[in-house]
Amino acid sequence: MPGTATVVLRTELKLFARESASIFWIIVFPPLLIGILGLVPDFRKIDPDTGISTLSLYVPVTFIVAALFAAVTSMPAVVATYREQRILRRMSTTPARPGDLLRAEYVIHGGAALLGGALALMVAAVFYGVGLPANEFGFVLVVALVMAAVLAIGGLVSSLVPTAKLASAVGTMATFPLLFTAGLWVPVSVMPDLLAAVVEWTPLGAGALALDATVAGGWPSVGQVLVVSAWAVATGTLAARYFRWE
Repeated sequence: MPGTATVVLRTELKLFARESASIFWIIVFPPLLIGILGLVPDFRKIDPDTGISTLSLYVPVTFIVAALFAAVTSMPAVVATYREQRILRRMSTTPARPGDLLRAEYVIHGGAALLGGALALMVAAVFYGVGLPANEFGFVLVVALVMAAVLAIGGLVSSLVPTAKLASAVGTMATFPLLFTAGLWVPVSVMPDLLAAVVEWTPLGAGALALDATVAGGWPSVGQVLVVSAWAVATGTLAARYFRWE
């Protein structure tokens, strides 16, 4: 017989497959965004100083965008709905543990976000000639680290919000500032010095700069890795500690 965690994962995966809105924003929107930005000629021009285009800087951001929609918008609404409808209370009478549900949501939403980012990278490469990150190994490592931080933030929100309506409100309020720090509107690397100095202390600001470094062939700084790691560990620990069935 499959273990409790496996049963929970299978069930949540089936339910996620029915969420067309979540699938669109997490998997379809990132490559669509790159497709639209690539139509702007200035975004495709190569910067003579850096040797990369503005579009190349936006490709890593799509991984963060997908992760945010998955972890901060979709996942808390799912868990809060379960809590509001007393589904979590009924689950508490089974061998399932809070960690089983959180891990299932992390795997499903994290996997969907990775798929959305990978599709965006494919669109950029196939249709606009954007090359793969020069430091591919470093890029994969930083993506995994950033994904862990974003999922941990979403896990913390999921652990605390009692209703689906509140989860939607909190997710919306958190998503837009986080998108700004990720560099969706203005890449972090070209922000004014004072603003960039502040944004670098946020998990997505540091993550965006770390991803930019790997795209250009370098490695992230120790400070950037420590900032993202600290956010991932702190919020993940709080999520596990304060998760409640009801």
